[in-house]
Amino acid sequence: MALSIRQIHPVFVGEVSGVDLRRKLSPDDIAAIDDGMDRYAVLVFHDQDISDEQQIAFSRNFGEIENSAGGTVTKPQEKRLNPLMNDVSNLGRDHKPLARNDRTRLFNLGNQLWHSDSSFRAVPAKYSILSGRIVVDKGGNTEFADMRAAYDALAEEMRAVVEPLVCEHSLMYSRGLLGFPEFTEEERAMFRPVRQSLVRTHPRSGRKSLYLSSHAGTIVGWPMPEARAFLRDLNEEATRPENVYVHKWRRFDLVMWDNRQTMNRVRRFDEAQVRDMRRTTVAGDAPTVEQEAA
Repeated sequence: MALSIRQIHPVFVGEVSGVDLRRKLSPDDIAAIDDGMDRYAVLVFHDQDISDEQQIAFSRNFGEIENSAGGTVTKPQEKRLNPLMNDVSNLGRDHKPLARNDRTRLFNLGNQLWHSDSSFRAVPAKYSILSGRIVVDKGGNTEFADMRAAYDALAEEMRAVVEPLVCEHSLMYSRGLLGFPEFTEEERAMFRPVRQSLVRTHPRSGRKSLYLSSHAGTIVGWPMPEARAFLRDLNEEATRPENVYVHKWRRFDLVMWDNRQTMNRVRRFDEAQVRDMRRTTVAGDAPTVEQEAA
């Protein structure tokens, strides 16, 4: 059966069939998935019972994998997965749900805010690839918003305002919105703000999109209260229901999305249940400010 993709949302998102991600992909299949990402921005693969090693191998078809270091308050000795895997589960090293006041759990609650993965890195992420190893019965949906559609919906005068703007992104901004406890000096150094263009141009399609994220805490050259109010309004417009896809997880679903063209967030669930979600992240290739200047 040949690989095929059908659109499952009026604006974006494709469902892929005819491929087993546990096996080595042909060049044609890799190209078809890349083209699908350009067109749909989010791809859904069902029934992919893959191992961490197989997920890493699949991800490497699309570029270098980000190391997970620098994106969490979890200490290396506390991690339960390969450094190339981002653990977005609710589990500790004992594979049991984290306690309610566990610092890692409180930090990970930031994933419930709209964000673009790794926008807090100087070179932000290209693709994210999330595997649902154990999913919960109710809640825990992942929502995606199409930032191309968000840009297209802007009035011409607003496009003229946002085009030249540069934001500062940091995990301290997004976690600060939730009142996360004080960061250590080591964490403050690790999470120091980086600059990202507010409008991005896709390198292959040429489509423009808003590069929004809860990690964006201010706009360069603007007073912070004004910047945050402006970014809040943009986020509200960008995540209008017609631009949002809600993924209701089935076990062994794998969802792949383009962080250059989308935002995502996870929804609440009963954290007494085990939710084992493992993400690989394909690195980008340059800072956004340099890309837009070019």
